[in-house]
Amino acid sequence: MKLLFNEILNDELTIKEIQAAFEAEVITSKELVLYYLDRIAKYDQSGPKLNSILEINPDAIFIAEGLDHERKTRGVRGPLHGIPVLLKDNIETNDHMHTGAGTLALERHSGAKDAFLVEKLREAGAVILGKTNMTELANGMSTTMWAGYSSRGGQTLNPYGPGEFFVGGSSTGSAVAVAANLTVMAIGTETDASILSPATQNSVVGIKPTVGLISRSGIVPFTYTQDTPGPFARTVTDAAILLGALTGVDQADPATYKSEGLSFQDYTSFLDPEGLEGARIGVFNHASEDYYKESGEYDEDLFQRVIGTLRNKGAEVIDKIDIPSFHREWSWGVPIYEMKHALGNYLSRLPSHLPVHSDKELIHFNKSNEENTLKYGQNMLEYRAGLPHNTLANPEYLQAKLQDLYFSQEQGIDFALKKFNLDAILFPSYIGSTISAKAGYPSIAVPAGYMKNGRPFGVTFAGSAFSEGTLIKLGYSFEQAAKHRKPPVFK
Repeated sequence: MKLLFNEILNDELTIKEIQAAFEAEVITSKELVLYYLDRIAKYDQSGPKLNSILEINPDAIFIAEGLDHERKTRGVRGPLHGIPVLLKDNIETNDHMHTGAGTLALERHSGAKDAFLVEKLREAGAVILGKTNMTELANGMSTTMWAGYSSRGGQTLNPYGPGEFFVGGSSTGSAVAVAANLTVMAIGTETDASILSPATQNSVVGIKPTVGLISRSGIVPFTYTQDTPGPFARTVTDAAILLGALTGVDQADPATYKSEGLSFQDYTSFLDPEGLEGARIGVFNHASEDYYKESGEYDEDLFQRVIGTLRNKGAEVIDKIDIPSFHREWSWGVPIYEMKHALGNYLSRLPSHLPVHSDKELIHFNKSNEENTLKYGQNMLEYRAGLPHNTLANPEYLQAKLQDLYFSQEQGIDFALKKFNLDAILFPSYIGSTISAKAGYPSIAVPAGYMKNGRPFGVTFAGSAFSEGTLIKLGYSFEQAAKHRKPPVFK
């Protein structure tokens, strides 16, 4: 049995396959946790040192043992029973782990309660395995900070080319841990591209949902308008299972109120291998003609192969659709002003024993520990500290907020969907992240092959509010037809 256990776990098992192995008593949740702890020791904390994980939950083995016992005595809670999951370092847990958002100043901060989504995961029977590294303060620290770097955790590496390939940010650790098979699934958060970028860079599936589909309460905030958590997995099926476990109206997060009647607790009903048949998909590829083509993140041949696969599966593909507002200069007013207000409020409510309770105290703390905290400086922190205190009444902010919504929704995603009668918009890599983030609309990133140098390439399907089911259907059908994902190989 142990030999079979080792043979099975050499593969990237899906949630369904793991549950079948549990039921057949080939493996237990405890053994699965031990397997991942072994891989974390070998590949994340030594070997290639991917550096994707900040902390391991010291209770993980006990939790897994308890869930194994519950399976035998009371039955199974659902598809996530006994399945390990990692959380980004800005998601609070009421246990022995810390929530630091990548900062040294908050590395000893313990949440007073579980984030709403963590409560949902525990109820579903998932094993919270640990916390993942992230771009410090969700890329709100410095304009020169490299994606995937934090003072608390150092630099996260891309498993397909450690130290060579761009790793994406800011939910970097979550994406890398899934890509390197250090966990079954993980949770990230996105303000703009923070799920989609690392998903495409690391050949995993990432879902950035409609803002309000998943509660943000208990998560270190960066904006009020654009923030959302979302799942990472190696398959669309696993991402859909995880997404359904996270939805629900939370009285502590008004953004979730509108999701009632529009969200699902089970998105697996959308997993149709023929889901592309008859679908109308608009291709936005203008960016391949300018800066993006020179960034190293675009591959024309791979993108055209994606389009060919869509057509072969029966989709009607409309080339080079028009999104009027795509190339407009988006104001930084909303994220800049909201981050000052949101992060400032969060810091002010922290326990008294912690060293910082305001942006100014955070700046001072970093200066006092410069050798360990200011590798890339803190010019974004310092800029926001100079803004007026009451930023949410600032006319520049108010105008930016109104314009963001108008140009991203009415003159953006919704305009294109209506004009061309589309089910979704296809973007190469994550170039559609900003307009979708401004609109608060969902996207799904899926692997789409590998460049000649081995660097992963991905695409995203984007839609209007609460169109996750449609996007999952399209992404799953493409995934099943293309079967692009390959695990990284460690020397």
